[in-house]
Amino acid sequence: MRNVQFLTGFALLILASSLASAFDPSPLQDICVAIDEPKNAVFVNGKFCKDPKLARPGDFFLSGLDKPGNTANRLGFSVKNANVEQIPGLNTLGISAVRIDYAPYGQNPPHTHPRATEILTVLEGTLYVGFVTSNQLNNTLIAKVLKKGDVFVFPIGLIHFQFNIGKTNAVAIAALSSQNPGVITIANSVFGANPPINTEFLAKAFQLDVDVVKDLEAKF
Repeated sequence: MRNVQFLTGFALLILASSLASAFDPSPLQDICVAIDEPKNAVFVNGKFCKDPKLARPGDFFLSGLDKPGNTANRLGFSVKNANVEQIPGLNTLGISAVRIDYAPYGQNPPHTHPRATEILTVLEGTLYVGFVTSNQLNNTLIAKVLKKGDVFVFPIGLIHFQFNIGKTNAVAIAALSSQNPGVITIANSVFGANPPINTEFLAKAFQLDVDVVKDLEAKF
């Protein structure tokens, strides 16, 4: 009986220890290569912290999100960030925000945030938004038309988009669950990689003619 109790207690201890030690902090940048010599280290996971006694209101403040961004570009949209680069006080807090402006028929093209879930609120206009699930869920498109005051969630890491389907400008505010969510715009990353991805490989991967791939690469 004592052996059974001991084994049970030991198993619970092992389980508790594994749960306590198996968690890694979420990455706050694309890559963080381990280094044996601290004197040669340049980056930390996030940013270095100032002495808390030296914190000032300006460390937690940003103005200007009331002003529209410039949408005079080929996609007709603009993003204004409010992350740790603009608000140092966000460091380690796991949250950030963006303002997104859309010209009529402007779009925020398919992209992912590798480190954050996004919750978007439409302030003005009408947006068609959606995300695509992973291969395990058959790449299902989950999409909806949003109007002023509507809210939509884009799960972490999934490809998603927004498209202004109205004849007037649209505005949205989004919150993201990371101080540095990152963004990977799919077309830019695939066809604009530097150095470029092999053209023949891309042609086969996307089932396209090589000349079409070359044309796409020239655009990005």
